[in-house]
Amino acid sequence: MPMPTEERVSQLVAELVERRGFDLEGVAISAAGTEHAKVKVTVDSDGTASLDAVADLSSDISEALDEAGDFGETPYLLEVTTPGIDRPLTLPRHWLRAQGRKVKIVLRPGAESPEEKGKPAFEARVGVLSEAEVALVLGGKRKPHRVTVPLADIQSAVVQVEFNPPGAAELELAGGVAPGRPQPGAQEVPGAEEVDAASDSPTEGIVE
Repeated sequence: MPMPTEERVSQLVAELVERRGFDLEGVAISAAGTEHAKVKVTVDSDGTASLDAVADLSSDISEALDEAGDFGETPYLLEVTTPGIDRPLTLPRHWLRAQGRKVKIVLRPGAESPEEKGKPAFEARVGVLSEAEVALVLGGKRKPHRVTVPLADIQSAVVQVEFNPPGAAELELAGGVAPGRPQPGAQEVPGAEEVDAASDSPTEGIVE
């Protein structure tokens, strides 16, 4: 079964993604059966992506993949999706878009912890990002206070799902929520906007 590389698909779709106002966050290709392939394209943007916008992008990508013909006669399922709420923060734009969100931080070995007990892993609310460091709000609703941590000291950071809104003082110290992003809190569940497009030949794409 012919299977293009993830790098090749990224090259094919990158311009289309950018043209629609999105950032390409990743491409994953896997076998969805003995005779099918699954192509997952993850995108993100500064604002909240609408289902219509994701559907339009999915149509563009499906047409581009069919025209390129890299899958040959192999049918594939295309899934265009945005990152779930519980996303890892690995690039500066991720931190900017996560402002106001609660994250689980794990520091690199040897890094000084701003947490009261000196723990290398802790939860904090993301504040304003500067060139080399990020402001974090510790203490939750009861004792919110702001610290700064060098990005180089952070080994991993993953956004946490929240079921209750943050305290007003806590959110104020964080500088509020990033523009265009949903408020953290009640009725929040992990998930993402996604659209599937199926192709049974290198010339057909159907958005569902």
